[in-house]
Amino acid sequence: MTVPLALLIPWQQQHYFDPSAPRTRFRSRAFTFWGDTALFPLVHAFLGACAAGQGPDYRYVFDLLGTELAANAVRHSRSGQPGGSYTLRVDRTADGMTLTCRDGGTPDIGLWDRRDRAHLAPDPRGLDPDADGGRGLALVDALATGWGDNGLPTHRHVWFHLAYDLTGGRWFGA
Repeated sequence: MTVPLALLIPWQQQHYFDPSAPRTRFRSRAFTFWGDTALFPLVHAFLGACAAGQGPDYRYVFDLLGTELAANAVRHSRSGQPGGSYTLRVDRTADGMTLTCRDGGTPDIGLWDRRDRAHLAPDPRGLDPDADGGRGLALVDALATGWGDNGLPTHRHVWFHLAYDLTGGRWFGA
């Protein structure tokens, strides 16, 4: 079944999903997605349009890391529960782009104190080919120029920055 784009995306934001649209300059672009993996083609389109104009390696890595954060939001937070959503925000600077994924927070969180922040850490075995899981943050840690999170389980913001120049990074074996 094909669903018209206009049913999912307001007309004012449809260019967010079209990498061949006339290139518009933007400093920041954000979109809130329903927490359903069936909409991941839209996530890919959004990330591809944001990275339009960059080389193929950059577009690939940006899409790979962005979809990892989106998948983590759907799988590990309230964003993936019925009625849930998450927001992807891309900020562009002179040296690269930063993507922030704001999710619905940890499912079934009870009483929580702001002093009990817990920051994410990649699985040390995440890049092991025999590992059963844990690859998402390990990939982000390995390929992004920098990354982090706000440490709040009630509404986590996970971000990565990817510099336009990938030659010094692990993508090219550095």
